[in-house]
Amino acid sequence: MKPIKLMLLITLLSMATASFATIFYSKNEAMELAFGKGSEVESLPLFPDDAEIAAIQELAKNKLESGLFTFYVGKAQQKVLGYAAIETSTVRTKPETLMIVLTPEGELRNVYTLAFHEPPEYQPPQRWFERLYKRPLADMDFNKGVDGISGATLSTRSALTSIRKVMAVYQVMIKNKGSN
Repeated sequence: MKPIKLMLLITLLSMATASFATIFYSKNEAMELAFGKGSEVESLPLFPDDAEIAAIQELAKNKLESGLFTFYVGKAQQKVLGYAAIETSTVRTKPETLMIVLTPEGELRNVYTLAFHEPPEYQPPQRWFERLYKRPLADMDFNKGVDGISGATLSTRSALTSIRKVMAVYQVMIKNKGSN
C-alpha cells in the first residue's frame, strides 16, 4: 500500500507544479500586440563584440549570458514603429518570458508577460510594469524609485533585469549605430 500512496503523492505534486505554467501569448500574437495588426515585423539579430558587451553590461548593471540578441522591428509603410525583444529568465526555479517593447527612440513602451511558470501570485501585475514606462534606463533601479512588490520580489527583480538588458542593448547596438 505504501508504494501506491507514494506514487499518488508524487503524481499530485507534479500536477500541482505543472498547473502553474501559464502561456499567455504566442509569438505571433505578441508581435501583433507590440506593433498592431498588419504591421510588418523584421527580425534583427545582433552580435555584440567584446567592447559592446562591456558597454551593455555596464549600462544593464548585469552580466550577459549570451552574445546573441534578437530584436524585432515593427514597421508600417517603411516607418519604424518600435522594437521588441523576447527575454526569458529564471525567477526562483522556473522561467518567465517577457516581451519588452521600446519606442523607436528606445523608451520603454510596453511589457507583456508571454509565459509565467512560477505560482501566479509571484507574477508582477501589469500596473507595476506601467510605472516603468518612459523611465530612462539610468532610473530603472530599485535604488532610484522603482518599487518592488511584496511577495513578488524575485519576479520584479528578474523583470527589471530583463528590461535593463533590452534597453542597454538598444542603446549600444541600435541607437549608437544610427539603425533606427
